[in-house]
Amino acid sequence: MFHRVTRSVAAFACLALATSPALSDQVEINTANGKASVVVEPKNLIVFDIGAVDNLNALGVQPAGVVNKMYVDYLDGVQSEADVIGTLFEPDFEAINALEPELIIVGGRSSKQAKPLSELAPTIDMTPSSSEVSATLLAHLEAYGKVFNKQKKAAQLTSNYNRLLEQVKASVKGKGKGKALFVLTNGPKVSVFGPGSRFGWFHDELKIEPAMTEVAVASHGEAVSFEYIQKANPDWLLVMDRATAIGSDAENARQVLDNELVASTTAWKKGQVIYLDPAATYIAQGGYQATMRIFNQLIEAFNK
Repeated sequence: MFHRVTRSVAAFACLALATSPALSDQVEINTANGKASVVVEPKNLIVFDIGAVDNLNALGVQPAGVVNKMYVDYLDGVQSEADVIGTLFEPDFEAINALEPELIIVGGRSSKQAKPLSELAPTIDMTPSSSEVSATLLAHLEAYGKVFNKQKKAAQLTSNYNRLLEQVKASVKGKGKGKALFVLTNGPKVSVFGPGSRFGWFHDELKIEPAMTEVAVASHGEAVSFEYIQKANPDWLLVMDRATAIGSDAENARQVLDNELVASTTAWKKGQVIYLDPAATYIAQGGYQATMRIFNQLIEAFNK
């Protein structure tokens, strides 16, 4: 009798271990640093990367902790329901430790905090690619779908994304559409981005023909003058207003570009200046909702 009871207890213990979340409820996903095993439906999720918050929000996942300022109005609801766990560059380690998270997500501006944060909880770096925007974004949706049991929703978002992506490509393609110059304003300072750069995906992936191909590849773009823009004479100006994106009171892009030199370009004369959604373009890079907003802006502008 004793041996039968012992065997039964042992069998039950093995079964319990086999079904324990710590041992079985794990999924392998791709991160910026390679493959990682992540617990399924982690409790008290903390997210530093705004693009990741965007993707998770699109999937219906609410983090327990986010940074103090996200500068993205459509994510205000997420922020109001979460604890503040520091800034993008300075985590509040005490607040994070108090939440006892089972997973921390960093990326982009916060990626340098991955190592110190990993001492508190499993941490993954989901920095998006600047050259393969769609591939990375969809891979992240798939990964989050697996982690949070949102595979069906992730598949739906992927289908919607691919459909709109094709619409964008069709809108910018064709005779007479012309060439575009991507301009970033930061108060009175102006820089441009070309193919292969941080915002080069507008040309490389969406196939918008560049007005200038020999542009220095730098994280903040190539600093230029208004004479440069006049000489490039683009048919379209794609404008990213950094000051507005970060809530600065510096001159906005409309004020900075409103001068005789820029006004002499074809883009200005034809009213073909697209002031890209600053939060979507600059802050929430790699986010599903952010990218879909950009797509809709481009479709509306190029289809006029």
